[in-house]
Amino acid sequence: MELFTLDEARAELARLLPVLDEIVRLRADAAELAAGQSALGGLPEFKGAQARLDELLESVQQTGAELKGFAPLLVDFPSELDGVPVLLCWLEGDRALDWYHRADLGFAGRRRL
Repeated sequence: MELFTLDEARAELARLLPVLDEIVRLRADAAELAAGQSALGGLPEFKGAQARLDELLESVQQTGAELKGFAPLLVDFPSELDGVPVLLCWLEGDRALDWYHRADLGFAGRRRL
């Protein structure tokens, strides 16, 4: 598993923010399309949104980041702080990487950097 420094993770997040924003938008579109009777279209548009979502989610995972949640979107960057394994933690709505949690604690142990 690749470990990110804080600077590397923040640079990768900056690059990923447009992708993450598109995932959030497409997730909402796909939910609306799945409910039916949408101005966005029908089954072909739903399938297109799903295919694009799969592509975007794969591109996030290819960076070495870990996709931990879809709704809300949650992305972790494996790292170390003072020799302790941690996950630098980005949650949908955040515009920067300002949180972490110990790898063994999970989201409940989330702390500000």
